Amino acid sequence: MQMKRLVGALAGACLLAGGVACAEGTIKIAYIEGLSGPFANVGELGLRHLQIATEAVNARGGVLGGQKFEVVPFDHKTSPQEAQLQFKSAADQGIRYIMQGNGSSVALALTDAVSKHNLRNPEKSVIFLNYAAVDPALTNDKCSFWHFRFDADVDMKVQGITNYMATQKTLKKVYLLNQDYSFGQAVSKAARAMLAQKRPDIVVVGDDLHPLGKVKDFAPYVAKIKAAGAEAVITGNWGNDMTLLVKAGKEAGLNVDYYTFYAGGLGTVTALGDAGVGRVKQVTVWHSNIGGKGAGEHTLAYRTRFPDVRDDIYYSSIRNAVEMLARAMDKAKTTEPDKVGLAMEGMKIDDDSGEVSMRADNHQLVQAIFVSTLVKANDKDVKFDVEKTGLGFRTDARIEAKETVMPTTCKMQRP
Repeated sequence: MQMKRLVGALAGACLLAGGVACAEGTIKIAYIEGLSGPFANVGELGLRHLQIATEAVNARGGVLGGQKFEVVPFDHKTSPQEAQLQFKSAADQGIRYIMQGNGSSVALALTDAVSKHNLRNPEKSVIFLNYAAVDPALTNDKCSFWHFRFDADVDMKVQGITNYMATQKTLKKVYLLNQDYSFGQAVSKAARAMLAQKRPDIVVVGDDLHPLGKVKDFAPYVAKIKAAGAEAVITGNWGNDMTLLVKAGKEAGLNVDYYTFYAGGLGTVTALGDAGVGRVKQVTVWHSNIGGKGAGEHTLAYRTRFPDVRDDIYYSSIRNAVEMLARAMDKAKTTEPDKVGLAMEGMKIDDDSGEVSMRADNHQLVQAIFVSTLVKANDKDVKFDVEKTGLGFRTDARIEAKETVMPTTCKMQRP
C-alpha cells in the first residue's frame, strides 16, 4: 500500500512498469529499481529522492524553456535479468533516460543492455544515470559513454575509510564481512590491499562473503567475528543486510567499531540505538551534518515533503544527477541523449559539499568524501538526527575531491 501511494503521488500518475499513463511532452526518467522483495524499502527511498529532485527542477520552470521531468517507476526485483526486461519495456515506451543504483550486478547488466540497445538503435539512444552502484568496473573496464555515475566508487570510499583507520594507532584486528556479488567482492579486495599498504601491522582476522538478501540471521557471522577477536568490521552491506547485521551484533554484545558504507539510513541507526554511539562509522559523499547552509535546507525540505516516513534524505547523488542532467539539456539545447551526454562531460556544479565535477574520461563524479561517527545530536555540530532517534553523524574527516581521483582503465567509445 505504501508503494502504491508513492507511485500514485508522482506527477502524471505514472503506473508501475507497464501501461504507463504520463502527461505528453514531458521528459521521462525511468526509475528501474527493486520496489518489491527484501530491498523494496531501499528502492522506495530512492524513488522519494528522485521525486523531490525532479520537483525542484520543475518548480523553477523545468528545462529548455518549460519542459518538465516526469518519473516512471519500474520494479526490477533486485534481479539483473529482470532489470534488462524492465529496461526493454522503458525503451519500447520511448523513454530516453533511466536511473538505477542499488546493486552493482544490476548496474553492470543495465550498462550492457543500454550499450547494445544504443548500438542497434542510435536514433533512440538512452542514457543511464547511476546514483549508487559503486563497483569500480563501471568506470573502468566496463565503462560506457552512456553510463554516468554520481556516487563515489568502492576504491574512492575505501580510500577514505582506510586513510582514517590508519590514524587509529590502537587498531590491530579487522574483520571483513560483505555481500557476495561484485560490489561486496570489490570492497573486500580494496580493503585488504589498502590496509596492507597503509597499516601492514593490522591483521585481517576474517573475510566472509554472504548471499545477497538471503541471510535472515547474522548471529553465526557475529559469533565468528567475536571469536576472531576483531576490533573493527568493514562492511559494504546495505538494506536489510546492514540492519540485520547490526541487530545481531547488538543482541550478542559485539564490541567492535563498524566501518560502513550504508549505516546512515533504512533502520540501521534505529536498530542499534545507543549501542551504536561512538561505534558506527560511515563513509559517504554527504550527510546532513556536513555543515553549510545547503545540507540543512535539503534535510528540512525532505522532511517537509515526506512527513509520514521515518527515513531522512540520504542520496545527494540523485539530486546531483537530476541537476546535472537539467543543466546539460539547457547547455546542449536539446534532450537528445548523445548531445546531452557530451554536454555533461567535464561539467561542474556546486552542491552542499562544494564543487563537484563529472570526469570526461570515465564519467565518474568527483566530489568530497566524509568519514563520520554516530553520536548523540547536540544542536551544534550534530544538529540533525537520523530517523527521529536523537542520534546523528558527526564528521571525523573530510577527504577533498582532488584527493579522491583514482586512475582509470576506461577506454571510452563515443558516438
